Amino acid sequence: MSMSGDFIYSEKAVSAKRPISRGFEKGLKRLILIAAVILVAECIWLFVVSPCMPFSTVEVNTFPGFDRAAVLAMAGIGERASWLTVDTAAAEKALAGFYLIKSARVIKRFPDRLRIYLEPRRAVAFSLAPVSGRMLPVFFDQDGVIFKIGGEDSMVSPNLPIISGLVFEQPGLGTRLPSVFGSFLSGLEKIGTNSPELLSAISEIRINRKPFDGFDITLYPLHNPVKVRLENTLTEDILRYVLLVLDVFHAEELSSGEIDFRSSVASYTIKEAPPDE
Repeated sequence: MSMSGDFIYSEKAVSAKRPISRGFEKGLKRLILIAAVILVAECIWLFVVSPCMPFSTVEVNTFPGFDRAAVLAMAGIGERASWLTVDTAAAEKALAGFYLIKSARVIKRFPDRLRIYLEPRRAVAFSLAPVSGRMLPVFFDQDGVIFKIGGEDSMVSPNLPIISGLVFEQPGLGTRLPSVFGSFLSGLEKIGTNSPELLSAISEIRINRKPFDGFDITLYPLHNPVKVRLENTLTEDILRYVLLVLDVFHAEELSSGEIDFRSSVASYTIKEAPPDE
């Protein structure tokens, strides 16, 4: 024991504290080592093992007539498919190539979940075409893709307009109409989505091809004998205006064979009264 001023130091007390400090350090190092081993094991499981294991969750959002098994088979996704083996871009391309599908999204959630979203094609109009020696309805969407021939189903509205004047050489599923009709079909899709009652007032839309390129259209109203000639674009505003003019003609008891809206000023021809007998 030694003394310095008013303080007394015990050599035994100092030496007794050292083993306790060393034991604590050894325990702390052991805990850190165990934690590091666990962390490495979890990382190996998460980043190496799990991505190679089959998906634990596969969510498929499809539509009637195209079941889950058919979707997975077309996308090339089998029972043992995993996050590591699925090529989402290739799967989307394979699905989008099917005539019933407008667009497809395949999303992987790391490490073991998969989601597939499909948007079906929906008809904006139909035409009659010769198929295997018979005249059958062919339905096409806003992109001009024929995705259904004959019959009806949940993807076909009962109030679709019929399009005449189209020429089909060999119509088949997946056949695409010429791109010149793209804007016209997009307009039909917007009207059918926002104001389907407007289209239900038209019984037929005829395509009038021009000698070189392009076309215009003729509308045949359902409850009015007057034909309406338009340029090749049909919008909701144009159709509302056409129906309004037809109502005026009906109210004023004006008799006309055709109203031409292709210029800035509408023109019409008057039906001649039959000669008196």
